[in-house]
Amino acid sequence: MSGLSLQDALKERVLVLDGAMGTMVQRYKLGESDYRTERFKDHPVNVKGNNDLLSITQPFVIQDIHRQYLEAGADIIETCTFGAQRISQSEYRAEHLVREMNLAAAHNARQAIKDFLSKPENADKQAWVAGSIGPTGKTLSMSPDVEDASVRSITFDEMVEAYLEQILALQEGGVDFFLIETVFDALNAKAAIYALDLAKEKTGQSLPLMISVTIADKSGRTLCGQTLEAFWASVCHAKPLLVGMNCALGAEEMAPHLQSLNSLVNCGISCYPNAGLPNAEGGYDETPEHMAGVLADYIKKGWLNLVGGCCGTSPDYIRAIAQAVKGLQPRAIPEVRPTPALLSGLELYRLPEKSLAAQPNSAASFTMIGERCNLSGSAKFARLIRSKDYEAALAIARRQVENGANVIDINLDDSMHNSVQEMEHFLRLLTSEPDIASVPIMLDSSHWEVLVAGLKSLAGRSLVNSISLKEGEAEFKRKALEIRRLGGLPVIMCFDEKGQGDTLERKKEIVDRACHILIDELGLAPSEIVLDLAVLSVATGIESHASYGLDFIEAVAYVNKVWPGVMTNGGISNVSFSLRGNNPAREAMHAVFLHYACRAGLTMGIVNAGMLKNYDEIAPDLRQAVEDVILNKDPEAAERLLEVAERHRADSSAAVVSSQDDWRKAKVGERLKNALVRGLTDYLAEDIKEAIAEGMTPLQVVEQALMGGMRHVGELFGSGKMFLPQVVKSARVMKKAVACLEPYFADSQNGQELRGRILMATVKGDVHDIGKNIVSVVLGCNGFQVEDLGVMVPESDIVTKAIETKAQMIGLSALITPSLDEIVNVVKCLEDAGVRIPVMVGGAATSPIHTAVKIAPHYSGLVIYVPDASLVTEVVNNILNSESKSTYEAAIRSEQEALREQWQNRLHNLELHSFAEACKRSPHFNWQVSSDIAQPQDPSVKVVDFDLRELSNYVNWQEFLAAWGLKGLYPDILNDAELGDKANKLYADGRSVLEYIMRTKALKVRGIYGFWPANSSGEDILIYAKESDVEPTTILPTLRQQAENLEVCLALADFIAPKECGRKDWLGMFAVSSGAGLPELKAKYEEQNDEYHALMVGFLADRLCEAAAECLHKKVRSICGYADPDNISMQDILLHHTRGIRPAPGYPSCPDHSNKALIWHLLKPTEHIGVCLTDSYALSPASSICGFYFSAPWARYFSLGKISREQAEDYSKRCGRTLPETERWLGTNLGYEP
Repeated sequence: MSGLSLQDALKERVLVLDGAMGTMVQRYKLGESDYRTERFKDHPVNVKGNNDLLSITQPFVIQDIHRQYLEAGADIIETCTFGAQRISQSEYRAEHLVREMNLAAAHNARQAIKDFLSKPENADKQAWVAGSIGPTGKTLSMSPDVEDASVRSITFDEMVEAYLEQILALQEGGVDFFLIETVFDALNAKAAIYALDLAKEKTGQSLPLMISVTIADKSGRTLCGQTLEAFWASVCHAKPLLVGMNCALGAEEMAPHLQSLNSLVNCGISCYPNAGLPNAEGGYDETPEHMAGVLADYIKKGWLNLVGGCCGTSPDYIRAIAQAVKGLQPRAIPEVRPTPALLSGLELYRLPEKSLAAQPNSAASFTMIGERCNLSGSAKFARLIRSKDYEAALAIARRQVENGANVIDINLDDSMHNSVQEMEHFLRLLTSEPDIASVPIMLDSSHWEVLVAGLKSLAGRSLVNSISLKEGEAEFKRKALEIRRLGGLPVIMCFDEKGQGDTLERKKEIVDRACHILIDELGLAPSEIVLDLAVLSVATGIESHASYGLDFIEAVAYVNKVWPGVMTNGGISNVSFSLRGNNPAREAMHAVFLHYACRAGLTMGIVNAGMLKNYDEIAPDLRQAVEDVILNKDPEAAERLLEVAERHRADSSAAVVSSQDDWRKAKVGERLKNALVRGLTDYLAEDIKEAIAEGMTPLQVVEQALMGGMRHVGELFGSGKMFLPQVVKSARVMKKAVACLEPYFADSQNGQELRGRILMATVKGDVHDIGKNIVSVVLGCNGFQVEDLGVMVPESDIVTKAIETKAQMIGLSALITPSLDEIVNVVKCLEDAGVRIPVMVGGAATSPIHTAVKIAPHYSGLVIYVPDASLVTEVVNNILNSESKSTYEAAIRSEQEALREQWQNRLHNLELHSFAEACKRSPHFNWQVSSDIAQPQDPSVKVVDFDLRELSNYVNWQEFLAAWGLKGLYPDILNDAELGDKANKLYADGRSVLEYIMRTKALKVRGIYGFWPANSSGEDILIYAKESDVEPTTILPTLRQQAENLEVCLALADFIAPKECGRKDWLGMFAVSSGAGLPELKAKYEEQNDEYHALMVGFLADRLCEAAAECLHKKVRSICGYADPDNISMQDILLHHTRGIRPAPGYPSCPDHSNKALIWHLLKPTEHIGVCLTDSYALSPASSICGFYFSAPWARYFSLGKISREQAEDYSKRCGRTLPETERWLGTNLGYEP
């Protein structure tokens, strides 16, 4: 066929695939005799329904269907071969006809195209034939026997053989490309891909490939439970021309999944959905016009290169689709480029490109491969496998995942059993356990046939450990190509014909040789290669071993420098074999070794997940001794380490014995108190049962033991001897203890007498609740009954509930400035209702001066500002204690009166430039330098789905620790004499929960951004619809500093090129959110009475949201042409030592929250990423941020400070609203009394 190749045509326009074959066949109302014809009249079984047979018996029907689709506008027609392989044909006893079916089907399609193109009106058209390869009716990944998960109805090799027969016939028949379609099991697809590779070897001919997956439901997983992203990782080794989705869903339901695929793949994307979802009668209701409109919309979004129809569609649908997509630009197929390696189980795992030196030994940059499922490395696992206790063996794998392993190493080598059969059996069991199978597998064996068997048993993309040059180059190449053909990533052991790479020079020699072969000769991408650089034991007493640790670390650095993109690995525990039996010393060696290896860029390591010690947690003397050995600092290092290690082993043993003696030998009441203080739940049920048996009533257990323990917790917290994370854990223990006691209470009236009733709420318009939740936990720990009304609570509900519950105090939270007015409204309503309950206020927007000046004067009851959760118990105790209440209240009122007087004096003495003078003091920049105006590559609005693992690199752990009350510079705080232990524990818990979130994708982080042409005019930013426009479509008013001590008075408008310079600038806008999934995740922990983790995930969601904002800003800097330097550290990014700023409405330089309305008008975040604005301009979900992008080199963050009435009036006019409205939004910035 002359004209464009299929590849070139896909770049020029959107191609249209045909519609359903089965739907059209039904229209011909063919009977059994029509399927058989004279030739098959004596066939032993019925064949009606075997549409693939029609290519032989009714070729003109099939050709007619093809012609109808071509005339409707299809560019591509599929052969009628969806089930034309011997697996599916065995149902009809037609296996012997497979070759003939496929040849006939290809001929029918070619003939239909020939007839279509022979018409004069079609002379300038092109059409292609896709060889359809269906999934078969069997699955390689699932058992047909519910009683035995290890059973399979077919083997990988049998499926490959069936597919190969079909492929060779289709290729001989003249198809233009192959279409592996309606894939519900990635392992089936991998068998088809393997068969395609065998066909290429046999024929010397290679045709393009398209792969289309079908998902089981709207969750986006295949029938076998694999996510769409994980499926792509499983098949990406095939390097398809197109990948996409078909069947199962209608076009509208495919949107989120196509968007996800679009952000991941570097090939064309296809979509040919059903005609909607099936109705009650099994038919389809979606009209051709609607379906065509949806697909056209996807193309306009830049998502698709090929569209068509599946079940229920007909030529009418294809005609409507062809007309709707005509003239639309296809998705720009990304150029092939090195990408981070992808692994998958049921879920995707994206390997980091390299470890980050700025974050050594970081879970975010180091991939942990769990080592415990190894017969030679774990005696327990070996015993379980040999005794066939597979359930317990799987529990070991599950624990590795729960402890944070990103990948599970499986080694079943044993001379006493058939390792091939054992590997197949165990992997089949493992893949039936979704909580384990979610992560990728590292297949580990010294036997090649075991590794191959493992690859043929796994749907995901696995690591293959290992191959080497030990047997020579020819065998090395053969195995490397076979691993790639089977969809794995090879791990190359540092070994060649001479032996192991034990020195740095030998490691370099083997690395260079292996990489040259794999990359230059075999064509593997660097990101498809893992080098195991051989971790060898140090401190053995043998002089030549002394440099083994340092040699490995330097070899890692060498690979990163000379072979960028190639990944590195090692068995970390090998380094400490010489100290077997001394676990404290071994754990220290692993931590120190990893610390330096990760700094050098180590990608991954085989470790005991959950047993990795933090580098900063190691005792200084032990750490120094280990470092001297690992880094080979002097000849005496090993001797010193043995001495120090022995001392720490003795200390560790003594501490364990002491801890056990102190903990479990006390009386039961003391044990319960101790459990609360320590935050331990292990023995709660047992101890409570013992207390009841000893004669304590349930009420006595609560009042004497539990409440006594909680009071002690409150005292420790109040005195600074316990920190918030520990308090929250104590609250969790308390809740679980009460739950254990419930069966013992005679009735619901026998609860404990609580110390007071507190009502808590976040006011209307505000959705933030973390601070309020912390206060609730602290009060609950101290025996107070807390009723939490939640967020966005109207003032009327607060007043009604306060009266109804006879609350003794009310706590109100406000995070954003507009919420301050809502607090005033609440106290006014309380006043009007005659309620005089003391009110506590807190949150980021509140302050002692605002409480005294703006809130307290409206309420004759007491209003108390509480700046910190650690103070709330003292406040409540003083108010509810009849002896201290009057004195305490008088002191608060006196202090507030003094603050009001100070405020009046400050206003009277406030020195501001006049607004006119401040405008004269605006800065003057040279806007004629072309590089000073950044030009976005594509200014259109784009939605981003963030990779959680990438975001983890941007998490600000200093802010995370501060949110829990542990304030100090990170990482210095981890070594702080007073706070270090608590900070390290909290940091480790945070890392662990973050790893869980990343692994389970419990949170979804999304963002949206775009750019608009802009100029400044005074304090206004003029925003245009198009760069060529003269008049703006909207205006963003900004505010100017007026403090008299300023030589230059800034406004955000100064950072946009002025209109008079004659050049257009660009203003960016963004919104990000990490709130999707947070309510469900918090609810999960709350149902378990686990406030600690409920709060933890809330804090982490906030950090991930900020991380997303930083990550997106970095991307924006790159696409706008002012990318960060290559050597920039993460610390510099987090400290904003970069060009450009991203101020958010409500923050110091842009204090007016109502500016968010402009972002919502232009970006439409509610529509695209589900983030809404409340009436008070709070963002919902709470873990969300929005803002503006300014790219000028001189743009910087600043604080507006106080402004005059004159500027407030001017700003009101520019905003088109009244002065009182402006004063509401700018209350804390007003330099006058409204």
